[in-house]
Amino acid sequence: MSEFLVLQHIECEDLGTIEPAMSRRGVGHRYVRLFDGEPVPQDIERYSGLIILGGPMNVYEEDKFPFLKDEDVLIKKAISMNCPILGICLGGQLIAKATGAKVKKGAKKEIGWYKLRVTKDGKEDTRFGSLPEELTVFQWHGDTFDIPQGASHLAGSELFPNQAYRVGEKAYGLQFHLEVTENIINNWIAEYQDELSALDYISAEKIINDTPEYIDRLSINAEIFYDKFFPG
Repeated sequence: MSEFLVLQHIECEDLGTIEPAMSRRGVGHRYVRLFDGEPVPQDIERYSGLIILGGPMNVYEEDKFPFLKDEDVLIKKAISMNCPILGICLGGQLIAKATGAKVKKGAKKEIGWYKLRVTKDGKEDTRFGSLPEELTVFQWHGDTFDIPQGASHLAGSELFPNQAYRVGEKAYGLQFHLEVTENIINNWIAEYQDELSALDYISAEKIINDTPEYIDRLSINAEIFYDKFFPG
């Protein structure tokens, strides 16, 4: 059985719908729980790929979260080996940083359900191109990234034009969350309530009310991506 290494930054942000999708395809996984002090492995050779999940920290907070430096080293190794990599939210920002792109604060936080448009390059991408040209996805972030030099720009939103990219053949960085379930979203609302309550343009109530309208279609679109990304 193939096995992916999964870097987890906080307990409430896990694989979500990725985990059963991997299991159905005979793909295993090993969590590295960075929030519990587990060290980042120094190599990736024994794994079939790498997944870097989201988290509340920023890529430039390496003094506060030293494991971010070790992740940067591992991501660079994984890219050099051309193994499959999926970075989600913070994970996508970490891949961008590791490949020389700038990560910075956005104009405002993008939290809740927003429309995403797939670019021309996205429609032509082997793994991304099966998604609809426009879809509604879940977002929870304040930072953004530049598209790395030489990478393919795959998708964007109105507030954050850089939402997805591919580096090389197999490394994908996503700013948005394909992996969420209704339960995960509710957990985030509780975990990050102080962040959410400080904003006057989005509320927990709106997110809770919007979720039943969009969550099933998000799961379908996520499965389309997983089917292309993970080995059969």
